Amino acid sequence: MLRAIADVLRAIGSTIASVVALPFKALARLFGGASKSGK
Repeated sequence: MLRAIADVLRAIGSTIASVVALPFKALARLFGGASKSGK
């Protein structure tokens, strides 16, 4: 029972982490390209 709950929480956590990381990766890519072209 506890293991099943832990697995569900882990799956939800990884999904949320990947969804939250996507915009940050895009922003990092934008800022990285801007800083490179700016210099």
